[in-house]
Amino acid sequence: MSETATIIDKYIASRPLGGSTDVPPPVKHICVVGGGSAGWMTALMLATTAYGPRLKVTVLESPQVGIIGVGEGSTPWLRRFFEILGIEESEWMPACNATYKSGITFDGWSTKPGFERYFHPFVSMLDNMTMHPFVDNVHARLEGANVDAHPDRFFLSTALARQAKGPRADANFPFDVWYGYHFDATLLGQFLGRKAVARGVTHLQRHVNHVLLNEQGDIAGLQLDGGETLEADLFVDCTGFASLLTGKALQTPFIGFGENLFNDAAVAMPTPLDGPLESQTVATALRHGWAWKIPLTHRQGNGYVYSSAHCSADEAETELRRHLGLLDADIPARHLKMRVGRMEKIWHRNCVAIGLSQGFIEPLEATALLYVQVTASMLVEVLEKRALGPDAQAQFNEAMRQRFENTRDYIVAHYKTNSRTDTEYWRANAENMRLSESLQAVLMTWMSRKPLVTALKAGRFGQGYPAVSWYALLAGMGIFPDAEDLVPPTAHQARHDLAAVDHFIARSLGNFPDHRELLANIPPGNSDKLLQVYAW
Repeated sequence: MSETATIIDKYIASRPLGGSTDVPPPVKHICVVGGGSAGWMTALMLATTAYGPRLKVTVLESPQVGIIGVGEGSTPWLRRFFEILGIEESEWMPACNATYKSGITFDGWSTKPGFERYFHPFVSMLDNMTMHPFVDNVHARLEGANVDAHPDRFFLSTALARQAKGPRADANFPFDVWYGYHFDATLLGQFLGRKAVARGVTHLQRHVNHVLLNEQGDIAGLQLDGGETLEADLFVDCTGFASLLTGKALQTPFIGFGENLFNDAAVAMPTPLDGPLESQTVATALRHGWAWKIPLTHRQGNGYVYSSAHCSADEAETELRRHLGLLDADIPARHLKMRVGRMEKIWHRNCVAIGLSQGFIEPLEATALLYVQVTASMLVEVLEKRALGPDAQAQFNEAMRQRFENTRDYIVAHYKTNSRTDTEYWRANAENMRLSESLQAVLMTWMSRKPLVTALKAGRFGQGYPAVSWYALLAGMGIFPDAEDLVPPTAHQARHDLAAVDHFIARSLGNFPDHRELLANIPPGNSDKLLQVYAW
């Protein structure tokens, strides 16, 4: 199980809905500065602490500052967030034009024959039936045996996405599938805001003119338009890339990841929804980055994440329009700049940065909202432990450092293992040697044909993502001996009946509805099946 599962499991264990404690909260008032998905998700989690209404939570949202509102995908952990809060999919998904997400297709990242496209699955309980054949075949192919080791053949989620099936099975099918969501980020923030206010969070729509610091350097209050001052005991900075509190007021140093994550800009362009409604994100490699394709119920989200050091904004927009077949279409594009990296301290003095203000590791695996959820879970945990001193802050910051860097390593691996040579951008990514020791260890272990599972479980490297994700990435990119060097497998290497694997997945598929049909009639939650998925 991944370390993210551990963090959220600990949060879940302390979350008996309706539970309370007679112990007073260590702080009386927390002010969340900034709304959007990050601010309102944090406020909702703070509103469900064991302290109940004795802990005052205020969201201060400026009417003069808009939200980015582009991110449209999640990891599977967002599902747990709604289940903890008792919010059904049938309520929030239609309100946010949301669809289901079974995983991500990576298209064009590899040029190796047979590996030009692969799927990173959100695995299911059923994959325990096919996971071992996949891993065994991977190692046989690493040893030079000509066996099928492409991940797409072995995972139910891949078939669900490609056949436009929804990842929630019929009621009589007792196996869960791990899935995420696609959604309209602006609508999601608005929905979470309504829920937070209904659960006792104070919403104040005022603009911050100045952040006031006391003699010790802590935040004493916020001077609002009109001259009033808003005071609180603890502040949460959800002001996005502006980082109004953590960055500007507290002058927290920022650690950039630009030396091995080159992308720092994006251009977005929604289009009408056309064709089948597949439960997947598609990430297609373009000349200087990659394009996303995300289906919502009312439109298709499109965008291009690229390196401004390798192409201009105008060149990126033209390439995206060409990719979409919209060179002459009168559809406006929205340009964005990204700050990729992390704050040196996520918790600095009496302020915790959450969301884009704490850091960002580009959109490739849709981790932004996951970091909001994890950080807010950790904040609730320390509040309920009443552990707000220097040691607790240091442990908090070290845990966040590790999580950012572990996720960064997994994202960097996508670029490092590419085999494109058509532009300097892709060549520079493949030639990049500024890799962490952890990532170097993963790649060296793979190339030495040793099992990743044992080392990953031992925690020596590659933390943050389960072993199956690393296997899907490296096998999906075709990091194997060249096809002409493969030899027929031995009887032991060919011991798995892949026709039986195909048959098993095909029969399992029959229990899952069409994606559109599922969205039209979303069943009640199935949290009793959850969190048994990541056996790896």
